[in-house]
Amino acid sequence: MSVHSTETGSLVIHSARVIDRGELVEDAWVRIEGGRIVARGTGSDWAPADEVVDAIEIAGAGAILTPGFVDIHGHGGAGASFDDGVEAIRTARALHRAHGTTRAVISLVTGSLDDLARSVGEIADLMTTDADILGSHLEGPFLDPGHQGAHDPALLRAPLAADVTRLLEAGRGTVRQVTIAPELPGGLEAIRLIVEAGAAAAVGHTDADAAMAEAAFDAGASILTHAFNAMNGIHHRAPGPVLAAAADHRVVLEAIADNVHLAPHVIKLIFDAAPGRVALVTDAMAAAGSADGHYDLGTVSVTVADGIARADETGSIAGSTLTQDVALARAVQAGVGLSDAVRALTETPARAIGAGHEIGALRTGFLGDAVLLDEGLQVARVWVGGPLSR
Repeated sequence: MSVHSTETGSLVIHSARVIDRGELVEDAWVRIEGGRIVARGTGSDWAPADEVVDAIEIAGAGAILTPGFVDIHGHGGAGASFDDGVEAIRTARALHRAHGTTRAVISLVTGSLDDLARSVGEIADLMTTDADILGSHLEGPFLDPGHQGAHDPALLRAPLAADVTRLLEAGRGTVRQVTIAPELPGGLEAIRLIVEAGAAAAVGHTDADAAMAEAAFDAGASILTHAFNAMNGIHHRAPGPVLAAAADHRVVLEAIADNVHLAPHVIKLIFDAAPGRVALVTDAMAAAGSADGHYDLGTVSVTVADGIARADETGSIAGSTLTQDVALARAVQAGVGLSDAVRALTETPARAIGAGHEIGALRTGFLGDAVLLDEGLQVARVWVGGPLSR
């Protein structure tokens, strides 16, 4: 699973089945120059380039080329946690990049306001040198204590406007997403503050019923954090936030397709209920790509056994050990169409965090991020383009 930069020179990838924006094009080619896609076509009508890649030679018959995967919710990998600073972020990102995730939002678990403000500032600085990082995601501290999952309940708090503003300002415009329980005191106003600052507000770790979820979406929330997990489920007289999100075309539903957070039938259900509005996320913690054992997720001690992470104190699922290529395979195994599953790794998450104009598609003018897969959906090669426009 080699990773290559497309920032210099020209590259043509040909003889691939290109899957992009819900469409599959046979015998297609893509041309990338200086880190951006400059042309696409089919057959052999491509011009010479500095590097020419025959997709079939690399990935075999049935080779598939997709846009680079975009993960808007992950916490680490390769034994490293995103909460532990710049080098830990780079270590974890290298693992996920090799599995096709060319761009990622750096998710932070609940911490003190001081620690979170420092972390989002460090991520803002890191974005000036590491083009694959899209910004930060605050998954806490504004969460319901009854649905804390693997977050430290002692650090949870209501979303006071001053605290929300402090964290957003510390990120200097790079906070991409904030998960919030809208029923908390000040929750709806906090959602408005988050959206006004240019970030996406996400409903999650919440005791919200359908009516409260609808109020949050009307206030501007546009993402449901890991649908079904850390929230009320679907009851025939209490439909909860999942059905409220599925019914609202403004909302993208995150899904963790690891067959642990969601059963295969439920993965398929989410895609059927919200076509074109599912973002396959990893919610990966440090153990992704690493061995079973003991890990820390923020201040919470976690044990990973058989690839399943659980908080030692509560037994709650504590993130995943998932990579996005595995999420793709699991979604397809659950009965999701390949083009729909690819869209949920590319276009939809990019759009959810306001970057859908530059990443998530193999279209002219987009960044030169691409993933070559074999017919069995194993990653054969990854290409990463230049930085996003400011």
